[in-house]
Amino acid sequence: MTDLMQQNEKIECFTFGDREPMADAKELLNYLQCTECGNWYEPPVNFDTQANTFASSSYHSSPIYVKRNILTSTFIPHKYLTRQSFERIANDFLILGNCYLEKRSNMLKQTDGLKPTLAKYTRRGVEANKYWYIDQYWEEHEFKKGSIWHNLAPDINQEIYGLPEYLAAINSVWLDNSATVFRQRYYKNGSHAGFILYLSNPSHNEKDIEELKKALQNSRGPGNFRNLLMYAPNGKPDGLKLIPVGEVAAKDNFADIKSVSQDDILTAHRVPPSLMGITPKNTGGFGDPEKASKVFARNEIKPLQDRFLQLNDWMGEEIVRFNSYSLE
Repeated sequence: MTDLMQQNEKIECFTFGDREPMADAKELLNYLQCTECGNWYEPPVNFDTQANTFASSSYHSSPIYVKRNILTSTFIPHKYLTRQSFERIANDFLILGNCYLEKRSNMLKQTDGLKPTLAKYTRRGVEANKYWYIDQYWEEHEFKKGSIWHNLAPDINQEIYGLPEYLAAINSVWLDNSATVFRQRYYKNGSHAGFILYLSNPSHNEKDIEELKKALQNSRGPGNFRNLLMYAPNGKPDGLKLIPVGEVAAKDNFADIKSVSQDDILTAHRVPPSLMGITPKNTGGFGDPEKASKVFARNEIKPLQDRFLQLNDWMGEEIVRFNSYSLE
């Protein structure tokens, strides 16, 4: 009889969610470094991963938006290059380290305009001055030879594609995203693994245990923090114990992780926090925003503007011009 009871007794555990990493280093880097892929070269990094990473952290996307908006607001439109087209290539350059413009001509070989082509799908051809457009279905489109202007952020390992300046902090971007997702799941779950309910009263039958388990499971998720009542007549004082373990599970250093990853990301982007809407945590604040803006304009915005001036050399005429960026 005792053996039969031991066979029927069992411990049941349940978990929620699985680990879903947003990205991984092996998904980002191409260790073959710009290998030939038929008519064109493969990028040194995975542009899909970079594009997905862009929206994974507010500390990562916000400084890119700040630079893009300042560049676009200071750009003077030209008949060949509209403000919207410039905004698109500025966005591509800041996120992927590459941007492209296609020079379109009429029947008389006169320039009609400059149209941006998505950097995520544009590839540099093996043949000199040739570029290809590779869509998500791997359909190839060949651009007219010599019609593509390519602006790239230099890389020390190769000269075919550019790389964005923030790559050194990309692990911090992923860590910030992972910490946020974990905390979101913890919050939505409610009870999480907040306690162990140790029940040893022999007066309870299997039906009582099932009802109690259902009540505990239903207390998770929406409508959590519910109160539970358990009536145990003739029960022993120690027959029901609540052992809290939620405090241990909750100590995930969430605030520390967010703070450290924020510092890493902002260091890589070099945008003053006062220009990004970040609330200071100390009483001294971030200092004078006007002074920070002037230093930022000289050290970051002006060099970015100069990179786009290379289009003038390629076209042989002044296409790109900027207003000065200041608070005055």
